[in-house]
Amino acid sequence: MKPIYIYGASGHGKVVYELAKLSGYQVKGFIDDTSKAQIFGYEPITFQEFLDHHKECLVVLAIGDNRHREKVYKKLTSHAIAMATLIHPKACVSSFASIKEGTVVMAGAVINPDTKVGKCAIINTGAVIDHDCLIADFVHIAPNASLAGAVQVGKSSFIGIGSCVMQCLMIAKDVTVGAGSVVVHDLSQSKVYKGSPAQ
Repeated sequence: MKPIYIYGASGHGKVVYELAKLSGYQVKGFIDDTSKAQIFGYEPITFQEFLDHHKECLVVLAIGDNRHREKVYKKLTSHAIAMATLIHPKACVSSFASIKEGTVVMAGAVINPDTKVGKCAIINTGAVIDHDCLIADFVHIAPNASLAGAVQVGKSSFIGIGSCVMQCLMIAKDVTVGAGSVVVHDLSQSKVYKGSPAQ
């Protein structure tokens, strides 16, 4: 197992750090071009420093913003840098589910059979994704959000903390669902939706 670097020295980076350690990786440090604040005793290095000295290591993204995460992913893959996929040992992921590269699944998350999760998604703490869902690339399902069966979530959408989505609904790309919202109909436009029902 190759050593790993975490891209993003932030609060989310702390959670991903622990996830990487629990997954058996040797964490070499953090990459961050904007912060030099130490995190768990590591001083972040720049992306260029990573390229110059540690390109053989794996990288996992710890960037909450979906569009920024996609931008960094494209930068990494343009340099042929391999991505890690991390699943917390206390997550419950069906053997009939599929998860693409770079995705992180946090503690207490549930992903049920025949659900497909795309690249570099975040399935955050305690999130529930039921059977037959389609979660596109760069989606963030926030803590304690719940998706019933056969929900489709488009690329780069954000499902806010504690929100609920009824079964068989479609959420378009670049949608934001506000915290605690209840989604009872398709969200077909790239907008912010909130409330109960979400609108």
